Order: sequence, then structure tokens, then C-alpha cells
Amino acid sequence: MVKRVLPIPSAPGALGPYSGAVQAAGLVFLSGQVALKPGGGREDGDTAAQTRQVMDNIGAMLGDNGLGYADIVKTTIFMVDIKDYTDVNRVYAEYFEADPPARSAVQVSALPGGFRVEIEIVAARRDG
Repeated sequence: MVKRVLPIPSAPGALGPYSGAVQAAGLVFLSGQVALKPGGGREDGDTAAQTRQVMDNIGAMLGDNGLGYADIVKTTIFMVDIKDYTDVNRVYAEYFEADPPARSAVQVSALPGGFRVEIEIVAARRDG
């Protein structure tokens, strides 16, 4: 199996020693994304605003590599308060026209930078 780190020029910089996007066996893995803005700064609004920023970042990162939301096969959503589940769901649903991906959603005690939501995804290339 060949692992390849993918370019993601549209994404905010990594907060630590990890690759933002990796491809292996026809799958693309995006590291968990928080509400950082690609040009710098952060979205400090409510959970819905942070979710929108995260999903926009994910879309840009996928687009950098010839993929889109329809190529996502699995997401994991981390929230610091499960009570935000409804707000996250409402925004998240706007990004999938049909057949949303498999998903897990969990509450965690904290996220990097004090953010309220983090989302990681796995996408599949249609050409394998």
C-alpha cells in the first residue's frame, strides 16, 4: 500500500505534527478540522457558525484534490457539548444533497484551541 500526503493549499495550517490529508488505497483521510479560517484567524461564533466554517474548510480541502462532499463516505464529529447536536446536524445536513455518509458523533471533554466542534472525514476516489 502506498501512502501519499496530499496538498491542501486552501486549508488552514496544521496545529501539530500531522498531515492534513493523506491518500491510501483509493481513500482520502482528512485530519480533524476545527473552525480555523484559511487566511488566518478563527471562527469564534456559536457551534453552528463553527460547524459551517469546518464544513467549508473540508469542502475546500476536498476540492484541492478533485473531490467533493458527495465523495465523503464516513465522518466523525466531536463536540464539547452533546446538547449542540441539533445545531451541528442542521448545518451539517446542508452540505449533503442526497445519501449522506456514515457518521459517528461523540461528546469529548475538550478540543484544541477551545473550539466547540471538530470533524474528520474519509472520502473515496471514484477512480479507486
